[in-house]
Amino acid sequence: MPLLSMESKKIHIPVMVEEVIQILNIKEDGVYVDATLGCGGHSLEILKRLGSMGRLIGLDRDERAIECVREVINDERVVLKKVGFSRIKQALNEMGIEEIDGVLFDLGVSMLQLKDLSRGFSFHSDEMLDMRMDQSTLLTAWDVVNKYPEYKLIQILKDYGDEPFARRIAREIIRQRQKKTIDTCRELADLVKAIIHKKAKIHPATQVFQAIRMEVNREIDELREGLINSLNMLKKGGRICIISYHSGEDRVVKNFFKEEGKKGNILIITKKPIFPSLEEIAKNPSARSARLRGGEKL
Repeated sequence: MPLLSMESKKIHIPVMVEEVIQILNIKEDGVYVDATLGCGGHSLEILKRLGSMGRLIGLDRDERAIECVREVINDERVVLKKVGFSRIKQALNEMGIEEIDGVLFDLGVSMLQLKDLSRGFSFHSDEMLDMRMDQSTLLTAWDVVNKYPEYKLIQILKDYGDEPFARRIAREIIRQRQKKTIDTCRELADLVKAIIHKKAKIHPATQVFQAIRMEVNREIDELREGLINSLNMLKKGGRICIISYHSGEDRVVKNFFKEEGKKGNILIITKKPIFPSLEEIAKNPSARSARLRGGEKL
């Protein structure tokens, strides 16, 4: 029997795991892809339901995610590969895999990235603005904040962050960087906090950081390419499952399902997005903005 070892303290609580497993409808001998490996929480749950002939492919463009999961999951049924999910078809073909039974996308930033303050994702960090999921790429959050023109900053904050104070924040960024560059996460967070005085459950810079992160990592483009290539790799009856945390991401997924449904390529399993229960949100606050959609290839 394959060896499976797990140090639970290193595995982050996966979001809506029961709903994900139900939509994926896992077959014991199936081939499944966790396209956003992260800390391996969903992968572990998929593995529990696979038999000795099943296979799990874990993809992530963050090398540290791959290293983290290698430390906690040791199983001959698992293959881990550093690659962005937009290249899922190429990655699987390189492994000799021509079709799969299911694929999962859990979008956005992982807790592994947020908790490592040196990665420059967190507004609690005094580290340099970075936010690269793949640290071999060149564009950083520092570049976006300090080099982008005002109109482009406004567009990013609106499109990727749904930020109502986009113009004021962009204008203040321009004003501040005329004096000196905005270097650290905390400097940017404090700048936003000074503009947005509303008391809320989330940090006032949350949407700003989200928008900049999505720009740095081309997340919407990656998602569009990943959805198309994943559907191409699914066998008939195979399932695709996507968890998004932002209205822009969810809109891309919804429209993709709608278009492919009209073409007769996909059966939409979730007519409306599934949201986490209040009980789950109480246990795992990071799940509060999650929404889940699923489909089956026809």
